[in-house]
Amino acid sequence: MGPNFVDINWLAVLAAAVSAFLLGGIWYGPLFKHAWCREAGIDPEAKPKSHPATVFGTAFAAALVAAAAFAVILRPDPPLFIALHAGFLTGLAYVAMSFGINYAFAGRSLKLWLIDGGYHTLQFTLYGLILGLWH
Repeated sequence: MGPNFVDINWLAVLAAAVSAFLLGGIWYGPLFKHAWCREAGIDPEAKPKSHPATVFGTAFAAALVAAAAFAVILRPDPPLFIALHAGFLTGLAYVAMSFGINYAFAGRSLKLWLIDGGYHTLQFTLYGLILGLWH
């Protein structure tokens, strides 16, 4: 019988979700805020349409679900290289390329795709790093 949710290292999953949240704060903050806002057609000084707690709560819940699902795919105790490799490929080949399809049809810019796709590639690579190290 294969691993189940009991076999998952939930502290590592939580740490992975937190890492995505912290990465997003840096990535969409000081690194790429102005470029992302310009490419997305958003005024960086405009008041948010939703309450920040709703936005951040939704983002964290999504990161937690993604980290948990990735942990299930990796199975317990993955070798670090395999976890990193799987994280990088998941972020780049599945997430970023899916964004690429949507962005192509929506007529969004290459720069916006590089920012968003780059974030998710690093997000899942971090997941692999944390889940590969923390057994």
